[in-house]
Amino acid sequence: MGKNLIQQRRGRGTNTYRSPSFRFLGEVKHYPQETTGIVTDLVHCAGHSAPLMEIALPNGESTLAFAPEGLKVQDQVALGTTDVRLGNVLPLSAIPEGTAVHNLELHPGDGGKIVRASGTFARVIAKTEQGVLIKLPSRREKLFLPQCRAAIGVVAGSGRPEKPFLKAGTHYHRMRARNKLYPHVCGISMNAVDHPFGGKGSHTKGRPTQSPRDAPPGRKVGKIAPRRTGRKNR
Repeated sequence: MGKNLIQQRRGRGTNTYRSPSFRFLGEVKHYPQETTGIVTDLVHCAGHSAPLMEIALPNGESTLAFAPEGLKVQDQVALGTTDVRLGNVLPLSAIPEGTAVHNLELHPGDGGKIVRASGTFARVIAKTEQGVLIKLPSRREKLFLPQCRAAIGVVAGSGRPEKPFLKAGTHYHRMRARNKLYPHVCGISMNAVDHPFGGKGSHTKGRPTQSPRDAPPGRKVGKIAPRRTGRKNR
């Protein structure tokens, strides 16, 4: 009798696959109201790759935001205004073309969903009748509603991927901080009891990686009922 696949074990929700959110400082999202604040501290959170900044608000509350490059403690940031300065949060309709932004909202009011990793930024390309055209870090261009908000600047921590891990133990502890499964082992390297692609003693099995749509859960691995396979003829 075979073992459960990794995706089946993950669905049980045990501590092995559960995110340690109790160690995280909190959720990072745009403050819903228009206000100003003072950056009181720059902090590190295990749940985010970028450094965060704590912003003290006039009403006594505090909120978390991604720290852009060049911002320092005691700087003032404005949330929801039309002043284009580093760290401010503005609607896309008020941001000039060519400005670098991060933590964009996919829908107005969702608090920011994309361009949140360290060293990343998007750029306002053009404003049309259909919406605001943004060039994402993947170089793909996407149209956003003018009411969607974004923060000005480039997310800090751009040199993070340049530092080598040097040994597998360092990578293990980094993945362990967010409870990510490490190391990743391909199915053809496993034993037959662990994976449908495993066994037969050699690394190359020649088994097709296409899985039929009506395959049972223990067999549905690889490309699940793909629309097409093979290289495209351009």
